[in-house]
Amino acid sequence: MHIDVHGAQIYAYTGGKSFDAAKPTAIFIHGVLCDHSVWALQSRYMANHGWNVLAIDLPGHCRSGGEAPRSVEDAAAFIGRLMDAAGLEKAALIGHSWGSLIAMEAAARLRQRISHLVLVGTAFPMKVSPALLDSALNTPEKAIAMVNTFSRATLSPPGGAGSWVYGAGMALGRRVLASNADTNLLHAGFVACDRYAGGEAAMAGITAPVLFVLGEQDQMTSPRAARGLVDAAQAAGRQVKVQMIPNGHNQMTESPDETLFAIRDFLAR
Repeated sequence: MHIDVHGAQIYAYTGGKSFDAAKPTAIFIHGVLCDHSVWALQSRYMANHGWNVLAIDLPGHCRSGGEAPRSVEDAAAFIGRLMDAAGLEKAALIGHSWGSLIAMEAAARLRQRISHLVLVGTAFPMKVSPALLDSALNTPEKAIAMVNTFSRATLSPPGGAGSWVYGAGMALGRRVLASNADTNLLHAGFVACDRYAGGEAAMAGITAPVLFVLGEQDQMTSPRAARGLVDAAQAAGRQVKVQMIPNGHNQMTESPDETLFAIRDFLAR
């Protein structure tokens, strides 16, 4: 479905179910050079088990219009506008990588309007190496290959006969990059991650319980790099759960069941 957010048509995958703002709602937020499809299993399951689902394409990405956000703060403000446009008083936010920073910042701003916060493959600060930033700007095809190499601990998910997650990731990255002729979405997203400085302050302002879903072999956002956020959430008196799961940074495709069950069980609390 599409939702008009300040004149921009924003695409949200609903898991095959009709949108019903009266149901408890989960908003899924993708990372850099991704779209709603990275949440295919998790969003569809939740939609078929009592949840209203909005797995979005961020503005300026793939099926969504509008200008692509240039910072975590801009994207977080968009989440508030999206909820208003959809008629949502409350929602759970689930974000991956860059999307986890967006979800965290949005939760700090929206406070009681957020029922749960799930941070998948998160870190703070989420610094990006100068070499990768340069490659994202000047040789994006090479950068996409670098990201897909370091984001994955396996060539295919366990039991995934016929599935090649690396190749699928490369194809998705190319498609998302080509979807916006005006903005280099790979470079813009990485710059937004690299410059974001509000993580611990945001965590102190969150009122929702927080789940960290961290990949044991994550080379993009090492589990150790989430420690400061975990400590900040605990210091603020939040309910905090840390769930370690197998494999690397792209948990949704490399460890799809483990990621789904962690989200499902947390949202059921």
